[in-house]
Amino acid sequence: MVDLAPLWSLLALLVPVAVIILLTVLLAWLVGLLVGRLMRVSTPQMAGGARRLAVVVVALIGGTLALQALGVSPDILLLVVALLGVTALIALRDPLGNYGAKYFSDIYTPFKVGDTIEVGGYSGKVIEINPMTTVLLSEKEQLVSVPNAAMIRDVVVNTSPQAWKEVTVPVSIPGNIDLAAFESELLKSLSKLRLRLDARFPPVLTTKARSPQSTELTLTLMLRYPEDRDALTSEVNKRLGEVLEQVRAARR
Repeated sequence: MVDLAPLWSLLALLVPVAVIILLTVLLAWLVGLLVGRLMRVSTPQMAGGARRLAVVVVALIGGTLALQALGVSPDILLLVVALLGVTALIALRDPLGNYGAKYFSDIYTPFKVGDTIEVGGYSGKVIEINPMTTVLLSEKEQLVSVPNAAMIRDVVVNTSPQAWKEVTVPVSIPGNIDLAAFESELLKSLSKLRLRLDARFPPVLTTKARSPQSTELTLTLMLRYPEDRDALTSEVNKRLGEVLEQVRAARR
């Protein structure tokens, strides 16, 4: 009679490894897809590099787990993963810093394309805000590229006339929300704040990007009183949430 014990032992060893490899491939694909979506507004080169790095890291972690399942010491592979992670952080420190600063400057820095600003000893009209830099056109018609991280680190002076009046609020709504209904209900809700806004400039809602998953919008308001900026922004964000829930409820 054939002794199947060695075969079962081999299968018991290889099956977990096969499962780990399969899950690693699936997770690497999902992580690459997620990173690509998160960085869809960046340059194709940067987005592609980030996807490849994420896939490599997932693959190395999966390989480490597979070696453990085989009973092999994964110390060397863990060292490689750690070194790769440290190297990637050092190499991408400045790009990631600028990319992250772009997010915070969108929300907290009171300037936009078309404004004239001073930052880090440079001044000019903002003609472009990309994921890495803010591009200024100086009085001498020179292009000045200021890293976005400087917008968080340095003092930014907006010298545009009455720049204090304008408040820009980023808005993101699910792709299945009726945009026309949302805009109508939002403007109706904001009409209750008219005594705190400059009556000459009604609120404006503009579309920045649209996809099946979400719609990215920008709400622009003009203040009546400069000291009301923080309180009004907080109130507007509260009303945005209420209107979104109201429109969702109407669809049910």
